[in-house]
Amino acid sequence: MIVSILGCGWYGKALAKSLLKNKVIVKGSATSPEKLQQLSDLGIIPCLVNFKAEGKDYDPEFFKCDILIISIPPKARQGEGKDYPPKIQRIINVINRHQIAKVIYISSTVVYGDSNGEVNELDSPKPDTESGKTLLEAENLFKLQIAFKTTIIRFAGLVGPGRHPGRFFAGKKGIPNGLAPVNLIHLEDCLGITLAVIEQDAFGGLINASSPDHPAKSDFYLQAALRAGLTAPEFINELNSWKLINSVPIREVLNYEFKVPAWHNCTFD
Repeated sequence: MIVSILGCGWYGKALAKSLLKNKVIVKGSATSPEKLQQLSDLGIIPCLVNFKAEGKDYDPEFFKCDILIISIPPKARQGEGKDYPPKIQRIINVINRHQIAKVIYISSTVVYGDSNGEVNELDSPKPDTESGKTLLEAENLFKLQIAFKTTIIRFAGLVGPGRHPGRFFAGKKGIPNGLAPVNLIHLEDCLGITLAVIEQDAFGGLINASSPDHPAKSDFYLQAALRAGLTAPEFINELNSWKLINSVPIREVLNYEFKVPAWHNCTFD
């Protein structure tokens, strides 16, 4: 099996390592020649791939694969949100040109917005941020495709090695919405759910990937900061806008059990 990963960042590189351990051939994308060696050192076949809203530059060998995984964020905060859907459309055009049959697109639970309730895959997203609106537009582009099957995985907030949540609010005061539930997922479960989709050939679906443990924001980040030896944050004891992310397919379709099912004893290493 050959898996190509478009976007070898924090998650993409970790996924590549897991796939390589399973004897899968992995191709990884880099946007500049300088980054190719970094991928090669990990055992990844490096390919120069650079999609922009107005054009593309890619090694066609990258798209000779059985499964393509797309993990590239819209970078809405950097003002690149409007360029993201055209970029995704160019990628889709290349997928069709190379006749790739199976795709995993990494999205985010920000597509739901804060609905002041629980949401799962059966609920229609109502994004309230530019990033959420952009990602939902990209998701819909994949849903229109009939030549290949796409599984969309919506990750909640990412934590794990290199992303210790104790640092997020350490030392800050007057942080609003302290009673809102957190929606997070550990890197180990990001990888586990992705591998489950591949191993079970579960293509053509939609998955919310969020831990089933949703403590209050104030409790979670306070404990995370203290366990990391950092200055405790101070939250306002209030509940304003919020959401609680749940998933139907993780257990009913994938029969997946979370590797980090609760946060109280997680070290995030």
